[in-house]
Amino acid sequence: MLNLVNKLPLDGCDLRYADSGGAGTPVVFTHGAGVDHAMFDAQAGHLRARGFRVIVWDQRGHGLSRPAGTPFTAERALADLSALIAHLALDRPVLAGHSLGGNLGQALVRRNPHLARALIVIGSTWNTGPLSWSERLLLKLAAPALLALPAGRLPELMADASALTPAARADARRAFSQLPKRDFVQVWKATVELVAPDPGHRTPVPLCLIRGDHDRTGNIAAAMPRWARAEGVEEVVIPDAGHLCTQDNPQAVNTAIDTFLHTLTAREER
Repeated sequence: MLNLVNKLPLDGCDLRYADSGGAGTPVVFTHGAGVDHAMFDAQAGHLRARGFRVIVWDQRGHGLSRPAGTPFTAERALADLSALIAHLALDRPVLAGHSLGGNLGQALVRRNPHLARALIVIGSTWNTGPLSWSERLLLKLAAPALLALPAGRLPELMADASALTPAARADARRAFSQLPKRDFVQVWKATVELVAPDPGHRTPVPLCLIRGDHDRTGNIAAAMPRWARAEGVEEVVIPDAGHLCTQDNPQAVNTAIDTFLHTLTAREER
């Protein structure tokens, strides 16, 4: 876990972040709902060693960015991410997001295509993809199902559903334990707000799609292959990994990101 020594005060919350600095291409990592920046420890160290400028942060109400100050909503989360990019004066960073972080990245580049040079989406559904009746029903029932779970068991249940390896599950339990159940449900509702089917939309920046081969979260396993085909990109499926593939199999995720960033650099140099 990195020491997030920097603070960005926004609407009653001190957003905590770490910035490696330097002149390399900036990469902003945004974690998923209920967890925190620690899920990207392996990727952050890997890219820093390769000369990239790496930024990790804890979203409002998560990790070290507590108390939240204001209720968590999709619009507030998007404003926070935009404010962090502006605060650091980042020039077209690569946005790398897991789950909710991937949903936020999709929404941000759709609103402002010139903000980012590329988008890496890890274990996240396709914001604008078509939804079947069963997928719509799943989204509708998820929040009530979460509310029905005993608060004391939620961190363990979420961790077991999100990761395969003992180390990844242990860290997930640590992270999920920091977020009260009512707050987690609020964050989940915000995630659903970002899902807005528009099948004709195409990502306006280079796109990398990554998911764990055992990811059974929501409709990710079904939606991401459809998304990859629609965009004409390769979907990278990480072996021996669940939803938290960055921790279940960090080396394979690092390789996938390396390959994408190398291709991106070569494209920009042409």
